[in-house]
Amino acid sequence: MATALPQTVGDTPVTTAYPVSYSQASMSQLMSPQDVSLMGNVFGGVVLALVDRVAGVCASRHSGRPCVTASFDSVDFRSPIRVGELVTLKASVNTVGRTSMEVGVRVEAEDLFSREVRHTNSCYVTMVALGPDGRPTPVPKLVLETEEQLRRYHDAVDRRRARLQLAEERRRRRGS
Repeated sequence: MATALPQTVGDTPVTTAYPVSYSQASMSQLMSPQDVSLMGNVFGGVVLALVDRVAGVCASRHSGRPCVTASFDSVDFRSPIRVGELVTLKASVNTVGRTSMEVGVRVEAEDLFSREVRHTNSCYVTMVALGPDGRPTPVPKLVLETEEQLRRYHDAVDRRRARLQLAEERRRRRGS
């Protein structure tokens, strides 16, 4: 049975809700010699810094607040990025909690001369909104409007459940 769309989600007391499209962000950057290793491939840390930046913009747009990174989840590098390629990052909020948001980021590299575009990596970043006191603050709910957004939301819920289960197993092993 199909779920009726649009659907509003979020474990937050805030009654305001924004669609995924409201906060989507993208950015592009040309990779330069200072971005690459001796092998001519862009350092993973350079890519992660760009991911962190675009995820922060996306989360801040959604929440209307400054946001900080709580965690990176499932960073998978699929193919190398080389000097001279244009890297484009696309970010969307997948789900919201009370004060946090999971932002999915897709990274693509483009050879400007052949126009070949490759999906080089994806990852999920948990961002937390901060209030004026610098403490976590509730975020608006999220409105899912498409089947793809609904799928990404369900995947995000599964990732959160797995993270919480892993954290609980670690606590048990440590005896705390």
